[in-house]
Amino acid sequence: MIELNFEHRQAGHCESGVTSNLLNYHKLSISEPILFGIGAGLFFSYLPFLKMQHAPLTSFRVWPGMVFDRATKALGIKTKIHRFRNPADSMNKLDEVLAQGFPVGLQVGTFHLPFFPPEYRMHYNMHNMVVYGKKDNIYLISDTVIENKVEISYDDLMRVRFAKGTFAPRGRMYYPYLVPSAVDLKPAIIKGMRKTANNMVEVPFPLIGTKGIRFLARQMRKWPQKLGDEKASYYLGQVLRMEEEIGTAGAGFRFIYGAFLDEAGTILKQDWIRELAVEMGEAANHWRKFSYYGSRNCKKRAKPEESYDMLADMLMECADMEEKVFLKLAKIR
Repeated sequence: MIELNFEHRQAGHCESGVTSNLLNYHKLSISEPILFGIGAGLFFSYLPFLKMQHAPLTSFRVWPGMVFDRATKALGIKTKIHRFRNPADSMNKLDEVLAQGFPVGLQVGTFHLPFFPPEYRMHYNMHNMVVYGKKDNIYLISDTVIENKVEISYDDLMRVRFAKGTFAPRGRMYYPYLVPSAVDLKPAIIKGMRKTANNMVEVPFPLIGTKGIRFLARQMRKWPQKLGDEKASYYLGQVLRMEEEIGTAGAGFRFIYGAFLDEAGTILKQDWIRELAVEMGEAANHWRKFSYYGSRNCKKRAKPEESYDMLADMLMECADMEEKVFLKLAKIR
């Protein structure tokens, strides 16, 4: 039997929450929003050539693992990351690391997680959780989505670690093993801000950042005529799922980033950054407003004026609001 003295804390976003909780185990207390910001977790991409559940992939966050990787590197924390071809090898390695006294972060698929409520179960492979112990054939789990600690069997854990589909986790496990007692947050915060600003307003690729939001808006205007009402509604519903249901979801990431800016402004002693936190919150609220009218459209409850054109206009406004924030952040030194 192995049971580490791991403090379970819920969080707004699984990966940044797992990162914060893993560092907290090593006596380094850093808030989830700060780690999300240092890890440059906020993002936007619309990838019509990459399908998820038969609709173009819309992402409001960076790829799985990037927040943990970037944040720990920026803070000088030593980590190990493993992927596997053989499921049995992945479980043996997990047992070995637990026996060494390290809680382990895992990337998993959510569809077959037995402790997830049925409404949370979907074919989504970018979820993160912590394993902090093992009793016989049962693993002890801290999942930031769930209120209390939970358990999972060997077979079920191996199954979700090797879920199939887009962003298949391939048994990915990660953990810090050498954590300093104190770190200088200021340079890491500035680096994270500049990276996020670059991703959102400086990448020339038209499907990324605020350019990507505008590209999606232009495509959305064409959906009813190009795809027909039923398929257009399905594509819109996929955007809304990514914005409101998948993981923390897009608007939620904007609120977390606003919290990061507020805390970072205090740490850096720069009030203008705290003012940007308010603007980021306004952008997040506008995304929520978009999702409200979008869901009315999907449920066929929309008024005539609540059309795809109106939704596209709202996306353009979201892009304008975020561009204003990140053009200012891009200048930080």
